[in-house]
Amino acid sequence: MRTLRFHECGPALDVLHLEDAEVPTPGPNQIRIAVRACGLNPADWALCGGLFPGDLPRGIGLEVSGTVDAIGADVTDVKAGDEVFGPAPFTGATAGASDYALLDVRSPRPAGLGPVAAAALPMAVETANHALRVLGVREGTQGLTVLVHGAGTTVGYAAVQIALRHGARVIATAGRTYADALRALGAEVTSYGEGMAARVRELAGGPVDLALDTAPVSNALPEVIRTVRKPGDVLTVSDFAAATELGVRLQFGEDAQVEDHTPVQSIYGQLAADGTFSVPVAATFPVEDWRTAVGRSLSGRAGGKLVLLFD
Repeated sequence: MRTLRFHECGPALDVLHLEDAEVPTPGPNQIRIAVRACGLNPADWALCGGLFPGDLPRGIGLEVSGTVDAIGADVTDVKAGDEVFGPAPFTGATAGASDYALLDVRSPRPAGLGPVAAAALPMAVETANHALRVLGVREGTQGLTVLVHGAGTTVGYAAVQIALRHGARVIATAGRTYADALRALGAEVTSYGEGMAARVRELAGGPVDLALDTAPVSNALPEVIRTVRKPGDVLTVSDFAAATELGVRLQFGEDAQVEDHTPVQSIYGQLAADGTFSVPVAATFPVEDWRTAVGRSLSGRAGGKLVLLFD
């Protein structure tokens, strides 16, 4: 089968190769799918650079949709031929950017949700939902004013929708690409850059209650802190180095363990199928054109989720 993977750590465009590999065999409680679409994420390039080191070669591709091809022992929730989506394990010799991939966690792909849209959901939804819960934004917390900084990212766009569903008033920072769409969702939107904190505080009528930073690392965290009462009211999913120095909470910090058995992926998959939730997809690429997709992602100007397509 075709797979996109690396045999040494380094810059993604230098170390990744599309090559042949053995089709993986599902273990207990695992399934194997014939991949139809695979979402790309900045975490993929971090893995290439040595994040979570392990045995090589390693595959990339952390979220997929496809057709169940084989099932391991003790699997009872799906059968061959079912359409599913979910996060792909990344510790093996291959991962989601392959003709076939293993899944430990999966959700049925509901009617009305296409394979590309399904492959764009898992990382954005799980990351945004977890970050908001750690921050204190969850079902039943109506009345909070929440800033989502970087709402034009896939995680930020998902976070805006989730926070609104929980009853929060949402102020979002975003560029022109998604500003109007975010306003249509119900968010109040302002731009990035100099004076952002003052604009946010003016919209809010004072400091916001909580702020979620989902923007790429850009030295903007001090400005985000100026939108709240204290640094601990901010959580970042990206700028971990600055967060430690500034007293900002981390997505996976020591206090980030929250009990949550909600089937988030399935819930938002169904909402997406119903047309009431989305993660913006900027472009799709045949797997043979992976270098173009990776280059666009690394440019910092993806403009939404980039998805690889498999036959």
